[in-house]
Amino acid sequence: MIKKLTDVLVKMVKKYLPNPFVFALILTAIVFFLGIFYTDFGPVEMLDFWYNGYFSLLKFTMQMVFILITGYALAKSPVVGNMLKKLALIPKTPVQAIMFTCAVSYACGYLNWGFGLIAGALIAKEIAVQNSGKGIHYPILIAAAYSGNIVRGPSTSIPLAIATKGHFLEDVIGIVPVSQTLYSSWNIVITLTLFVSIPLLYRVMAPKYGEAVIEVDFEKIKEPEVKLFSKEILDTPASKLNNSSFLTLIISIPGLMYIIMYFLKNGLKLNLNIVIFIFLILGLLAHKTPINYVNSINDAIKTCGGIALLFPFYAGIMGIMKSSGLAVMMSNMFVSISTAQTFPLYTFWSAGLVNLFVPSGGGQWAVQGPIMIPAAVKVGANVSKVAMALAWGDSWTNQIQPFWALPILAIAGLDVKDIMGYCLMVAILAGTVISGLLVFL
Repeated sequence: MIKKLTDVLVKMVKKYLPNPFVFALILTAIVFFLGIFYTDFGPVEMLDFWYNGYFSLLKFTMQMVFILITGYALAKSPVVGNMLKKLALIPKTPVQAIMFTCAVSYACGYLNWGFGLIAGALIAKEIAVQNSGKGIHYPILIAAAYSGNIVRGPSTSIPLAIATKGHFLEDVIGIVPVSQTLYSSWNIVITLTLFVSIPLLYRVMAPKYGEAVIEVDFEKIKEPEVKLFSKEILDTPASKLNNSSFLTLIISIPGLMYIIMYFLKNGLKLNLNIVIFIFLILGLLAHKTPINYVNSINDAIKTCGGIALLFPFYAGIMGIMKSSGLAVMMSNMFVSISTAQTFPLYTFWSAGLVNLFVPSGGGQWAVQGPIMIPAAVKVGANVSKVAMALAWGDSWTNQIQPFWALPILAIAGLDVKDIMGYCLMVAILAGTVISGLLVFL
């Protein structure tokens, strides 16, 4: 039954799902007109909300881009690249390859969501290349790589935000350490349950022996040609500086010292900035020379084009949702029917709904945090669980919101239609699992 449902969803997605940018434009129009019809604001006010919102998250956008490009640069380093090639040799059958990709992308995504996106895509592509002609369905392999985006680990913005001094709800809930959110026993159970169940789902969805498969298209994943320089150019003082590992060490060693000092002082209290800094320093060390790191960052930037284009549009949507009161209406709909026990569950559902319009943990926190957290305090719900329910709600419907799939698709040379049918099935599974565990744990 699962296999038949998957096939139906894959066909529907390929027929009806538009380009992610078109999807963002449609959502913008929907939210714009909903604001006019369901609030007291008119078209002029809606335009003002949209325009102001469009530029409201530029700082956060840059943080997100830096997490992505530093994660990409580390994943593309020779050390990590060689490790990925060795890992690609582990699975021996198409089904093993798909399940293995799930597990690797999930583990890497737990460490850092940006690193997980890129590492998952690279390991999937490497497996597809090394097993060409062996019947591996490339779209489902890339979908499996994207499934790791569900996990909420140390780079998750919402628990990091409330663990950082000066966050905008500090007067309401104080500083909430990650030991009460990310590393709580109930959150660890959710994390491990998904780690086991998602690969098993892909095992069921994988094409059976003899079924038609689409293998990797080498033309679409071909690496850019490396330009060679003459010996005279390579021997110039400028070139020697560009290729100096000593310069890398001058920056990296103090950087490592700061990271060590940070953890000695703060323990595991991570935030967005320290996560970016860790991957920056590790990436520099892994690439050894400044010019190698520059080249890797330049490659990484190419995967951010869709994000750079789409993120401001979703910030504009967020501006309308927040300023018009639409987000409050959606959230209050769930708040009105909640008790202390059910509030985390309804928070999760509402976050999944809002995430379709605001596909960013940090952006969603800015919209829903001021609504859901004070309400949680009022009804006596577990604030830490409510905050993580928001985070899981954000990641849950990422599987049906193509925004964060763009970097993986850019690396894989595929279109969002190729993978979204499988991702829909993952969203159904994750929504069921997380809902149940939020209630019973």
